[in-house]
Amino acid sequence: MKKYISILVFSLLLVACTGEEVDDTAEGTADIAHDTESYGVEDSELQFSNEEEGQDAETEKSVEDVEVDSAESNRKVIYTADIDVETDDLKTFSNQVQKEAARIGGYVLESTLYNEKTENLKSGQMTIRIPQEDFHPFLDFIEEGSTKVLDHYVSGEDVTEEFVDLESRLKSKEKVEERLLDFLAGAEETEDLLKISNDLARVQEEIEMIVGRMNYLQDKTDFSTITISIRERNVTLSNVNNDLNTWQETKQQFMKSINSIITILSKLSILIIGNLPVLAIIGVLALSGFFIWKKQKKIK
Repeated sequence: MKKYISILVFSLLLVACTGEEVDDTAEGTADIAHDTESYGVEDSELQFSNEEEGQDAETEKSVEDVEVDSAESNRKVIYTADIDVETDDLKTFSNQVQKEAARIGGYVLESTLYNEKTENLKSGQMTIRIPQEDFHPFLDFIEEGSTKVLDHYVSGEDVTEEFVDLESRLKSKEKVEERLLDFLAGAEETEDLLKISNDLARVQEEIEMIVGRMNYLQDKTDFSTITISIRERNVTLSNVNNDLNTWQETKQQFMKSINSIITILSKLSILIIGNLPVLAIIGVLALSGFFIWKKQKKIK
């Protein structure tokens, strides 16, 4: 008798310890089963035997182990890069970058070119999505095609763990969805249909959110983002002559010379006319002095 009592106590302790480990599927089942009577469904239709639950837990655990092992060999990393370069010809360089991106299956997300006419400077910025396997080779292509690399920054975010967790949660939610659909098909009362429909809508909304997040992470890991800031290092002579050629410069310089002469003559006229009384007195005195000097010279 004591032997049976010991076995019974040990079994109860084992069940209590294992009861602490509850996965998403068990939580979802508990959420549904709490209103069993209100659904109008027999208890036998909702309850699962301890043996079946144990098998499900072991199966899910083995699946998770396989997923983790697979994730280790194929990690999901979001790569981004910012690179600042100089080039002799901005337009030619940007065209080469676009062609190379299209060749490897990438695409230009944004492209902006600036032309500052006052200083004859050209600059631009391009944002490009590149397949992850071509991320580093494409960066090498940019650096080799540019005249000078001014700045270079690369970062990576490992989202493998989050992605595996989302996959596990998605499977659990899909199982809950299947059970709710079965309950919905067997429900007869209007009140039961409404309650089950509300739970089903909530679970389906959660599934959509999980799938959306997974698609976002998948896109970010499949295609890396590279932002290129481009500056044109030199200004060609032809660009200067487009605004002002040699003949125009000659005409402008000639007009400047004429204007300078006219300005000098105008100021000289103003000076003479404005000081005419003073100049007249000075002239009279000068002539008087000259005649006096000449007369004294004849007397001698």
